[in-house]
Amino acid sequence: MGLKGNVRTMTAIAKILLLGSGELGREFVISAKRLGAHVIACDSYAGAPAMQVADEAEVFSMLDGAALGAVIDRHKPDFIVPEVEAIRTEVLKDYEDRGFNVVPSARATLMTMNRDRIRDVAATELGLPTSHYLYAETLEEMRAAVAKVGIPCVVKPVMSSSGKGQSTVRNADGVDAAWDYAVAGMRGDRKRVIVEAFVAFDYEITLLTIRTRTGVIFCDPIGHRQERGDYQESWQPALMSAKAIAAAQQQAKAVVDNLGGYGLFGVEFFVVGEDVIFSELSPRPHDTGMVTLISQNLTEFDLHARAVLGLPIPSIRQHGPSASAVILADRDAQDFTVQGLDAALQSPSPDIDVDVRIFNKPTTRPYRRMGVALALAKKGDIDHAREVARAAAAKVTIAYRS
Repeated sequence: MGLKGNVRTMTAIAKILLLGSGELGREFVISAKRLGAHVIACDSYAGAPAMQVADEAEVFSMLDGAALGAVIDRHKPDFIVPEVEAIRTEVLKDYEDRGFNVVPSARATLMTMNRDRIRDVAATELGLPTSHYLYAETLEEMRAAVAKVGIPCVVKPVMSSSGKGQSTVRNADGVDAAWDYAVAGMRGDRKRVIVEAFVAFDYEITLLTIRTRTGVIFCDPIGHRQERGDYQESWQPALMSAKAIAAAQQQAKAVVDNLGGYGLFGVEFFVVGEDVIFSELSPRPHDTGMVTLISQNLTEFDLHARAVLGLPIPSIRQHGPSASAVILADRDAQDFTVQGLDAALQSPSPDIDVDVRIFNKPTTRPYRRMGVALALAKKGDIDHAREVARAAAAKVTIAYRS
């Protein structure tokens, strides 16, 4: 505590520089602020969702190393918390070497922001089961990789987010188009793709894995459905055998311990019977984990904030079958409003809780996530929760004024 005249002021428990200010960053800021942190939210455009609830904001490209360094120098944060993939990671490494705390670590940020590097760690260093894959940096290399991996296959930029640039090649005629789509969806400045053999999975999950100073803990597995490589709905708990859960937890722990640092990781797996195949990892809250806004006593954002700040995490309690469903825009616009909240928030029965989160993004574009609907079936099952969440999301509309 300090005094300024007759005004009593309180010193924040920590200063956090948040690199990326989307909807996941917004919820993280809320969780961190509740714990007494001071947050500076950064992004490439003004008015980003997290900026609206943060203490301060900075607008710059995080691929601009000089600008990133200048912001770190100006604020001297206790923690640097990346929320997006497109960051000049070598700058983070330099500042970590100077004594700054990068979450979870500069190495983890570098590895996970590039699909090729984290895949090589999982498959080569740790020997985890993955799909067969090859890399390509030109169209000609990609044609050769597809020929070796086989069709169908999945093509992804090594650096992207929310499924941007990801597509499935189902015949030889689709190879060139997949390359063009991947290049258009790339983030950063690495023109490289990963070509993966298609996995005929039974389902896919995200295992939220929290690395703390006292050990690694897990949330119940989250099932999810994707379109265009981007999540459309998620549910918790995903129904898995005890053997499959144990395999997923073992693999997730191996990866996060290899990466080091503290925080929440979203680890994605394909599941085929009781076989668990490593897919991807994000060293931060995961979009499919937005279901935890209704499903758990501590959301993934609360857990990330506590792990980052070194605060205790009590038992994670799952409230019951829960689901989330995204609310999407369908065009480019700057002048719009959100309608239908009254209908969306009406619970169909006393046994169902329904909630909606609007992200307050300043512009829309086709398939951009503008919000999420949430449902908790206190007396029901996952299918019921998913049905209610989808119905609530469908009632929310974007009204365009121009």
